[in-house]
Amino acid sequence: MTDDKLEFREHGIGRRSNLSFVICNLSSVIVLMPSHHYSLTTVWTGNTGKGTSGYRDYERSYEVRIPQKPILLGSSDPKFRGDPARFNPEDLLVASLSACHMLWYLHLCSDQKIVCTHYSDAAEGEMEITAAGAGRFTKVVLHPEIVITAEAGLKAAHELHERAHALCFIANSVNFPVEVVASIRVTAAE
Repeated sequence: MTDDKLEFREHGIGRRSNLSFVICNLSSVIVLMPSHHYSLTTVWTGNTGKGTSGYRDYERSYEVRIPQKPILLGSSDPKFRGDPARFNPEDLLVASLSACHMLWYLHLCSDQKIVCTHYSDAAEGEMEITAAGAGRFTKVVLHPEIVITAEAGLKAAHELHERAHALCFIANSVNFPVEVVASIRVTAAE
């Protein structure tokens, strides 16, 4: 145990939940920060019988296996010899940012008693490739289209995007800008 970090774990007895907390002492302020653990198995399924003996001798197919969830079929981007019918890591990164923002936004709408009846997002990501072949995302732009039921909540509905972005776990984990260009319209509740 050090002065600035103490880890505490409580394991549920007779239940399936585990709680973990990291306690940080920041200038005499103790902040409890719960931690969450995610695990999965990625299995390469693209061995055509020759292994990786040559660049064109194997498929980029893989499966992501997460307990108690359907298997996610993946491949590299078709630009990199991948299967266009499968999810690629770049798609999934953009999808993660879009879904995380949406889920926080809906939560905040609920907290603020803003009734949202529709949310869709045509998210886009930009990636650059260096001369050495390495790539990195330079930005992701979210384009949520939202419908709420009351004109009175329109200003607050727009402002909630900033808070949703600040709370998004995935956006907080990337090193490139995530922009939000939202469109919100009001339609009376049915």
